[in-house]
Amino acid sequence: MRYDIRLTIEYAYAAPSDHARNLLRLLPSDIAGTQRVTSRLLSTDPMPDERRDCLDFFGNATTSVAWHQPIDAVSLTLRATVERFTPRPMLDLSPPLAALAQEIGEVQSLRSDAPHHFLGASPRIATQDEITAFARERLKPGFSALEAVTQIGRALHREMRFDAEATTVDTTPAEAFAARHGVCQDFAQVMIAALRGIGIPAGYVSGFLRTFPPPGQPRLEGADAMHAWVCAWVGHDMGWVEFDPTNDQFAGLDYITVATGRDYSDVAPVRGVMRTAGAHETRQAVDVVPLDKG
Repeated sequence: MRYDIRLTIEYAYAAPSDHARNLLRLLPSDIAGTQRVTSRLLSTDPMPDERRDCLDFFGNATTSVAWHQPIDAVSLTLRATVERFTPRPMLDLSPPLAALAQEIGEVQSLRSDAPHHFLGASPRIATQDEITAFARERLKPGFSALEAVTQIGRALHREMRFDAEATTVDTTPAEAFAARHGVCQDFAQVMIAALRGIGIPAGYVSGFLRTFPPPGQPRLEGADAMHAWVCAWVGHDMGWVEFDPTNDQFAGLDYITVATGRDYSDVAPVRGVMRTAGAHETRQAVDVVPLDKG
């Protein structure tokens, strides 16, 4: 399935900034066997005084931009065409959960996709006794690693409520779990904490999700949004799988990956520093438009 992706992020500041620097993770990249990017362009208005494009440790396309002259507004625009491949049938070839630690220990690599990076605490996610207990209560004797991932993701989908106004980007997994509500970022980070708490390496995936209008209704331009879900390592034979606890499903044709990391801090679409005063306003619009029938 091919998609035309359009993203606009706009910032307006109450007072001009005399210096601003941002780190952007907005460009999707090729992923072997999963997706292919046939075109991509990330532009900024005004044009930055500095721009550098590179890959970070996890292989995410990263753009560093800086302005040295006063600016009172910034617009970031992404245009990309991405092909998402049909996932292979998922057969459970993962080991029993009790045997997963041995398979993790047998991985003799510290490459970016090694499970070791995704098992311990990360900047925004530490194991929490309450979340770990919740995960353990959903397990049955003899569960495979994949069954554990599936059951925990589905349990969080049932027991947490999606609420776009309930949390902020700085809400911790413990706070979101205690309140049982949040946005996709919260669902993902709570699930990551739950999986790590029972010994399953887990990470955070940022990207786009194709959405469908109600029957008989046209698509609304700009109505889509960036999305977040979870990747989990379930053994040598299966490697990494991706589950979306917000929507209770494995990632498939409707998901386009932009960045993967240990938690939101590794994949934040826009991070930066600036010297200014007063408040700022921001607006985001996303369109994920299929180019093929289906």
